Amino acid sequence: MKKRTALLTALALTLCLLAGCGGQTQEAPSQEEKTEIIVFAAASMTETLTELGDRYMADHPDVTLVFNFDSSGTLKTQIQEGAACDVFISAGQKQMDQMDLRDGGDENTEGLDLVLEGTRFDILENKVALTVPEGNPADIHSYEDVKTGLTNGTILMAMGNADVPVGQYTQKILAYYGLVEEDLARAGCITYGSNVKEVTTQVGEAAVDCGVIYQTDAFSAGLTVVDTATDEMCGRVIYPAAVIKGSAHPEEAKAFLDYLTGDEADAVFEAVGFTPIA
Repeated sequence: MKKRTALLTALALTLCLLAGCGGQTQEAPSQEEKTEIIVFAAASMTETLTELGDRYMADHPDVTLVFNFDSSGTLKTQIQEGAACDVFISAGQKQMDQMDLRDGGDENTEGLDLVLEGTRFDILENKVALTVPEGNPADIHSYEDVKTGLTNGTILMAMGNADVPVGQYTQKILAYYGLVEEDLARAGCITYGSNVKEVTTQVGEAAVDCGVIYQTDAFSAGLTVVDTATDEMCGRVIYPAAVIKGSAHPEEAKAFLDYLTGDEADAVFEAVGFTPIA
């Protein structure tokens, strides 16, 4: 009888534990949700920001960084059309100006007010590089050689579209040498890319004799740089950064931008050819 009573007691205790003693379910404590920061950045920053993002998230386990890399013009359009974005880093001032009501000047023709006041600053400088495929089969060594080859119709050059900063810098270089882009395009001397990575690919695959990209993209792709443009030829290549107005997490977005101005980030940027400004 005693054995039976003990057995029934043990069974009752087991059932009580399984049922949560009164029907209440034991739930594991929920993990605190991570803060998601969405970063829109110029395609030329793909490798460096991906590396820095991984480092930042390792040190800030409560933050998840989501990157969208593309041409600055495409990113600007996406933000304007309502895409969720916390941080924007452009490869040119024009695209940031077009969204900045206070500091956009004449470029802000639509009166857009998409930049969070007090967060915009210039973060990096790059160089516009003339690159060639492996072995340099067309024997191009300078922008002067490009001028001669395009004038004679003996070379094919890749450049960015007109709405892409690297394409806009290239247009200035062509104008500096007195070359008419429309005429060269009609003559079949120019091919285009929708962002700097597409131009880089054309050069890397030897689909063209040369291409105009950023020196940082040339470094990342292992391409040969034979010349870099001077400020007189196309102006300085400055990358502005800002928090976007309406960001869901403006303070966390600012914190990430602050990290990008620190010594650790500077070392990564400098290693590929960027010059930190901030």
